[in-house]
Amino acid sequence: MLKQNIIKNMENIVNECIGDADAGCVATCPMHTDAKEYIRLIREDKGFEAIKVIREDLFIPGTLGRICAHPCESKCKINEINSPMSIAGLKRYAADNFDREEDWDLSVKPSNGKTIAIIGAGPSGLQAALELQREGFDVTVFEKLPVRGGMMAVGIPEYRLPRNILEKEISYLDKLGVKFKLNCEIGKDIDFKEVVNSYDSVIVAVGKHQGSVDRSLKNSNAKGIFSAAEYTKEAAITRDVKEAGNKVLVVGGGDVAMDCARISKRLEQVREVYSICLEDSFNTMNASNHEIIGAIDEEIKFNHGQAIKEIIVDENNRVSKVILKKCISIFNENGAFSPTFDENESKELEVDTIVFAIGQGVEGSFANGILTQMPNTNFECDKLTLQSKANEKVFIAGDASGESVIVVQAMATGRRAAESVKRFLSNESLTEGRKLEDTSSYETKLKREVDWTDISERRYSMAESDKSIRVKSFDEVSLGYTKEEALKEANRCRQCECKLCMKECIMMNEYTDCPKTLFKKYLNKGYENMDKMIAFSCNDCSQCTIKCPKDLNLRENFIAIKDQYIVDNNDQQVIELLKPFDKSQEMECSEEYSTTVLAQDKKTKYLFVPGCTVPAYSPSVVESTLKHLKSNLDGEVGALLQCCGKVTKLIGEDKSFKKRNKMAIDAINETNADVIITICPSCYNVYNETSDKKVISYWDLMKEKIGIPEVQKGVGTSSDVIFNIHDSCVTRNVKSHHENVRWILDELGYKYEEMQNNKENTRCCGVGGMVCSSNPQLYEKLYTRRANDCTQENVLTYCGSCRGTMEASGKDALHILNLIHEGTYTKDMAKKRGYTSEEEMWKNRLETKNRLDKMK
Repeated sequence: MLKQNIIKNMENIVNECIGDADAGCVATCPMHTDAKEYIRLIREDKGFEAIKVIREDLFIPGTLGRICAHPCESKCKINEINSPMSIAGLKRYAADNFDREEDWDLSVKPSNGKTIAIIGAGPSGLQAALELQREGFDVTVFEKLPVRGGMMAVGIPEYRLPRNILEKEISYLDKLGVKFKLNCEIGKDIDFKEVVNSYDSVIVAVGKHQGSVDRSLKNSNAKGIFSAAEYTKEAAITRDVKEAGNKVLVVGGGDVAMDCARISKRLEQVREVYSICLEDSFNTMNASNHEIIGAIDEEIKFNHGQAIKEIIVDENNRVSKVILKKCISIFNENGAFSPTFDENESKELEVDTIVFAIGQGVEGSFANGILTQMPNTNFECDKLTLQSKANEKVFIAGDASGESVIVVQAMATGRRAAESVKRFLSNESLTEGRKLEDTSSYETKLKREVDWTDISERRYSMAESDKSIRVKSFDEVSLGYTKEEALKEANRCRQCECKLCMKECIMMNEYTDCPKTLFKKYLNKGYENMDKMIAFSCNDCSQCTIKCPKDLNLRENFIAIKDQYIVDNNDQQVIELLKPFDKSQEMECSEEYSTTVLAQDKKTKYLFVPGCTVPAYSPSVVESTLKHLKSNLDGEVGALLQCCGKVTKLIGEDKSFKKRNKMAIDAINETNADVIITICPSCYNVYNETSDKKVISYWDLMKEKIGIPEVQKGVGTSSDVIFNIHDSCVTRNVKSHHENVRWILDELGYKYEEMQNNKENTRCCGVGGMVCSSNPQLYEKLYTRRANDCTQENVLTYCGSCRGTMEASGKDALHILNLIHEGTYTKDMAKKRGYTSEEEMWKNRLETKNRLDKMK
């Protein structure tokens, strides 16, 4: 069984990995519309595919594209440095240009015989009706207004939302079979108790249509005084407000106040429109910037930091003017709403109409005691299930639940209520497996840095109709995006996600969509039931951890799983392609291919260990390296040609590794050397971990003590070659190796150019984890990608295996030892220099042994 620390590491990855975390826009949308995906499709000019994605969650895309308060945009990553994506604007573009009725999904489940009554045809009621009708319920929607859409139809001005757009999109519910009863007021035309008793379940989805007027003011009942709700409703239905006068004052600093002001400009009899609010500037107003700008363009006259002190009426009890007072502060020291005023600083405005846009409430008298209505006018209900606490058959949605303020939030509560009704009528738990964030905004776990270098343009603003003409009608102001504008705006999207490890690791892309998904499977299914090739395809390179913003260690798991597969198989290899390595490792550790050289007539203070790959590649550079060491370290140098066992460890055979590594350590100890000198990055790491001797690389030793061979200084000055340096991933964290290899090149006089992904961020050549043998197809993909990182055809390595791989990729690959010991390198030298067969490899290994033996 896997060790407990590995299980805990897997659990930590599942808990902490943000590879599946939603982008900020998706998480913040209460309906969790996949904005990232539909914007990507728009960018690719795939409009029909984009609208299909939108309609998976939103049945009124054209409506929301125009009037949604788009909380998603507040969490857009681009907000950090520039204006956010026009997410709603792109939704509108897709809806206006690609939404065809013939493409609407009209599938519904067979009738289950259950009947549902929904009171209110606003966004929450409509969404609930849609969800339940498609599930096979028989849904009837009661609406007291003559139109459908609730506040979307009678609260939002027509110049923002054309009624034909709204009604066309609501007709989707007609096609699904939802029944509507308009001009039917519950509590008046039908008793609420009768509805509750006649239907299997009821959803109360009434909006906040009860407007507020400041009744603390004298003459607040005068002619010409309106609440915003009644004012916008009359304007929406008739395109007129009969009792409105010539000079209108709108009280309030929010979007509804801006709507009322701009509606007033479109009424035939109105000549001037004024706005007052407690806020001291445009920047502190609650209204959206685009609504404020629209009002300014339409010449609304703003008065900030003002409130009504007194309403003056004429002989007909009609408003004739107001006296204003200056607002000093809005909130008290505890942050509660408690405005204070300077009663002595006042001014007058001649107006004959006042519209109070200072809040709205739910008119709940229809419930007649069956439901509990709270002081804030909401009906009492459970926050998660929206089930009424007074009657279990009744569920509350939208404004009446207190869980929504904007349209898209109301729709989300409609979906939440519908799910509860479905469970309630199926005798299922209303809470099991549910969480609020399913149908509400939440803070995404996705946190990462983004490259902003290519974000120079601000969002593309939509064209609007001429401001001097548009106030003469209720025609739509915003004209929407052209195709060119939409594509450019969509191109600004960063497609926010983490998956940085997935973008780097070719192997994981062949087996999963992100680490969280993969390790969930390991935990749920058990490692023994997973594809063994997953673990044996890990490069052992740690690039996943380097890229991970949370530094999650995936490599540790794959190594442990490999080891466990071998243990479970009686310490025998489980991957067919790796089984031959046991024999080759045995040979590399055998007396036939190994030798020890001691210093002559002196203590062997330094022991040179050339490893396995370089001796099989070039016996002459091994011999030259030992000669260089001897001549510069007073002859106190010996050598050990024997495998450290690393390959056995890479393929999961830990028991065999310990055995073979001990053979090497015992041989080292027999020399009584104090320092081990390596040229192989793997040997450097292995001996640092398993030996008590000091370990130093040849590159560091040259820089710190002995220098490069004197005859080679400046030898490359006249060379026409420019090298890329491929750093070994095995020693990516050994900074001195990176620096000193480059120092050596400077000393030699060769020119070099840094390739992509170098030094501590280097990529594996493909040999890591012995993937070159366990998964040859993956190996080819890895070395091809690494070759594509190069900017030059000549690649220099300081790892024997890396050199061979870069040669396999088609590069003219050279080991740095060739430059140090073999004269000047030029472009016309032959590219092929490695062994071409296993027989040649072993022949070179024996030649290296013979050369070393001659130096005893």
